[in-house]
Amino acid sequence: MAKRIHQPREDAEFDFILGMSGVPVLAYFIGTWPKAIEPCRAMDLVVNGIADEYTGRLTTVRTDITRCPAATERYGITGAPSYVLLKEREPVAHATGPMTIAEVRNFLDDHL
Repeated sequence: MAKRIHQPREDAEFDFILGMSGVPVLAYFIGTWPKAIEPCRAMDLVVNGIADEYTGRLTTVRTDITRCPAATERYGITGAPSYVLLKEREPVAHATGPMTIAEVRNFLDDHL
């Protein structure tokens, strides 16, 4: 099955994706300012691997902080990259900073 990483263009689309997901959601927040670009690009590779590995068990949402300011504020995002694991639209875990694929797996497995 092909992986699917949603990339909402605005807060309403982010909320729509959350509402349509029947499984937990990993929302990872990226920044487009100079100091955030490289760490966020590196995390794209990690999260692509996670999306493949957790297909059917997890919805992945790549969220640009500047495009989704309400979601960013709602989940207390203060840096990029950041991750919020949501179950039934409610946050159950939060992490900030670059992580290896093994660290993301542990983060998910501890809270799924």
